[in-house]
Amino acid sequence: MVALAILRVEKLKSFGNIGGSEKHTARLQDTPNADPTKQNIRLIGSKDERSLESVVKELIKSKTNYQPRKDAVLCSEIFLSASPEYFRPDDPSMAGTWDNQKMEDFTNASQKWLLEKYGNKCVRAELHLDESTPHIHAYIVPLNEKTKRLSYKEMFGGSVAQGRLKMSQLQDSYALALAPLGIQRGVKGSKAKHIQIQEYYQAVNSQPLSLELERFAPLPGETAHELLERIKKDRRIQQLDHQLADRRRITQLEKRASLSSIASEKLRQNLETRVVQLEQENLEWRQKADLMRDLPLADVAWALGLDCIDGRWKGYGHIISIDESKFYDFSPDQQKGGGGAIDLVMHVQRCNFTRAIAWLYESSGKTGVQKAAIAHSLNLTNEIIHSQPCPKFQQPVEDKAHWSEVAQYLTTKRGIPPNLVQALYLRGLVYADAHQNAVFVMRNFNDQTNGAFLRGTKGENNTFKGYHKGTKRSDSWFYFYLGGQAQGKVERAVLCKSPIEALSFATLELKAYKEIPPQRTMYLAVDNPKSLPVDFLSRVPVVEMAFDNNVWGHETALTIQKLLKDATTLRTKAKGKDWNEQLVQKLSSQQDIEI
Repeated sequence: MVALAILRVEKLKSFGNIGGSEKHTARLQDTPNADPTKQNIRLIGSKDERSLESVVKELIKSKTNYQPRKDAVLCSEIFLSASPEYFRPDDPSMAGTWDNQKMEDFTNASQKWLLEKYGNKCVRAELHLDESTPHIHAYIVPLNEKTKRLSYKEMFGGSVAQGRLKMSQLQDSYALALAPLGIQRGVKGSKAKHIQIQEYYQAVNSQPLSLELERFAPLPGETAHELLERIKKDRRIQQLDHQLADRRRITQLEKRASLSSIASEKLRQNLETRVVQLEQENLEWRQKADLMRDLPLADVAWALGLDCIDGRWKGYGHIISIDESKFYDFSPDQQKGGGGAIDLVMHVQRCNFTRAIAWLYESSGKTGVQKAAIAHSLNLTNEIIHSQPCPKFQQPVEDKAHWSEVAQYLTTKRGIPPNLVQALYLRGLVYADAHQNAVFVMRNFNDQTNGAFLRGTKGENNTFKGYHKGTKRSDSWFYFYLGGQAQGKVERAVLCKSPIEALSFATLELKAYKEIPPQRTMYLAVDNPKSLPVDFLSRVPVVEMAFDNNVWGHETALTIQKLLKDATTLRTKAKGKDWNEQLVQKLSSQQDIEI
């Protein structure tokens, strides 16, 4: 069962009440239910040997300017605890026992909450360890620092409605402080009856009912078996058996109902939080949308000194028709139009862009000129988009004269099987350029080429690698398929950091399988989660991440796992820093792999 936070508040209206409460919490009087072998701990006020009454009197005298009213609450006693499920999760019914670490965590969190919430208004706090479950009694003087008066109403609420609201907020605050310990708040707005602290102790200290055990003393000559049978047949014992069975059933139902209620309340609170977030997002979008709207051209025309006559704005030789964000000047000397507030100001004032901005700032303020500038930029952007063709990716020019060197690099130095390299070459997925770079062609999933990844092969220690200019990294990838039907659906995808890593991993798998894998597998090069094709991979049944066994590899895999919840666990490597290194090491002691 879920562990719940417990918080109760009780008023102490007289110094007699304060002294009586201290007698119990400080163990100044005999307490029948307390274990005398266990020591309680004073968490707050341990260095002050004065009585609680004296401490409260002194604080009230030093912090208030007025004599307390006769009906004023002089002090509040707060009872803090958690349900037994927290302190002894293995067996909550084992009263008087607890996990020491859990007790210390609870104590530290509660003490911190009291000090942060009430500061020096919390004059004392006692941790009780001599009863069934650890709990804290804290004493708070309800001072209103603004009015310099005692005010229980201000701190804990006056009317019934205010009291419920303040108590609910107080319980929210305390539950939040205990949340890191796995302790939750009870159901908000629950109709469960909260017993007062005094009633709680009366119940704890009450004597149990007598079962009249004398009636079951062995009779003269009665054997143990006969005694057992007599006890079983006793109506009182049978009734108790039925009552206990009913009690167990009711307890189980209560636990189920409590868990369901808590889950429902959590869902409701989460939904409330989400509603607030959505309302805030909606407000922000409305504000952004408002800022994106241009200034009304009719208002700008009026501010420019034009008058609307017969549906057209006239003045200074202009006859301007306005249609939403567009305008046209029908004056014989003009015969031209435009769009937006800035264009209208430039047209009427016969000024440049800078002067038009200055005029709008003076007439419409900072917000107005920002709206006009944004609208002007959007109009200009739309014109460019519609008038200029989208640049297409230009592949590096192939140089077949260098292919033999590139192929030798991939097969000899990198250990990729010759027939796999040749198959990719014939498909146009890898070739050589004029600089003897290996060009790995990057495509989208409609087989359109939108990029290329280059790897230098010339020389002994060539480390050059990178994307060709114009590559669309978010809409193109180097990938190839193995196994399954040629046009079949992809059943498995393996993500690697580079084209050579993808080829190396596929080669290692082919060696392990000793044949083409039966399922249609895509080997895909992805070096950054930003370029991950989430929509495509979310439809693939199995996605495996085969990145380097280092910090970058683990961080990349964790990020991708969040984006793809169905992705499998990160693959780790037994040797080497990457897959190609493992492949080369294997080939150093074995023959070439043929597929």
